[in-house]
Amino acid sequence: MTSKIAIQDRYPAQHANCFGCGRNNPGGLHLKSFAEGDEVVCRYTPPLQCSGGVPDSLYGGLIASLFDCNSAAAATVAVSPDGEVPPRFVTASLKVDFLKPTPVGVTLELFAKAIEVKGRKVIVESRLVAAGEIRASAQAVMVSLTAKK
Repeated sequence: MTSKIAIQDRYPAQHANCFGCGRNNPGGLHLKSFAEGDEVVCRYTPPLQCSGGVPDSLYGGLIASLFDCNSAAAATVAVSPDGEVPPRFVTASLKVDFLKPTPVGVTLELFAKAIEVKGRKVIVESRLVAAGEIRASAQAVMVSLTAKK
């Protein structure tokens, strides 16, 4: 599935309040994810004030948030590839491996892919790329708020 409409923009209004990706959250990041081939991709440029304890490097908590939202989008695509009233997923588990410092002020690319779908649970593997290098990887267990039809 390739679409010009972000996966998050298809979520029902009652499930569009996330700080990271919710269109209804006026103070949120408004992350957007798109299916590209067999992966879900999110591109985001964090502002300089999102630095962590190391100057010019991104705060790790924000990296986890980026993985969280893009993994939910990947789970959505895995169970609803046509995008009709997609189910909303929440994170049951998120394991992040920080491989290298992630710079602020550059466009980050997050790539996610569902590797297992079992009932309401979807396991997603992801990577974060900045300046052509993988900076972090993650595995998330996502659980649907609604049963599959």
